[in-house]
Amino acid sequence: MRSVYRALAGLIAIGVVVQAMSVALGWFTAIKDMDDGQVIDKNTDFNLGQSLHGMIGMMIIPLLALLLLIVSFFARVEGGVKWALLVVGLVALQIALAFVAFFGAPAVGALHGLNAFALLWAAGMAARKAAASPPAAAPTESPAEPTEAAR
Repeated sequence: MRSVYRALAGLIAIGVVVQAMSVALGWFTAIKDMDDGQVIDKNTDFNLGQSLHGMIGMMIIPLLALLLLIVSFFARVEGGVKWALLVVGLVALQIALAFVAFFGAPAVGALHGLNAFALLWAAGMAARKAAASPPAAAPTESPAEPTEAAR
């Protein structure tokens, strides 16, 4: 389970990098389209980069974060539940910041970008903790004390 925990945390970190790439693709595509004479307004469909950014950020990364949290209870990674909770919290904050920025306060988008760095860091640290920490020992039963008759 530790390897699953590490893989999930690593996939979340990679997902954040893919998010940065897709939003850059989306905006450079939009700029090119405007340069080519296209008008971008509320009736314009999202381009590939924008669509990927939305799908990965609203479906893939939240699903991976929830799976990380579930696995964290069984993975025996030192501090694993704490790191998984931090990742889930940062993902929730990321989604909330996106909605606030998109539906009324575009300046909040800067915090959305900043929070992405925090999420990348937290997911990376979770993966490192799984790789670096020795597996937590399963609780063992102590041997029973010999009875007086057995001595």
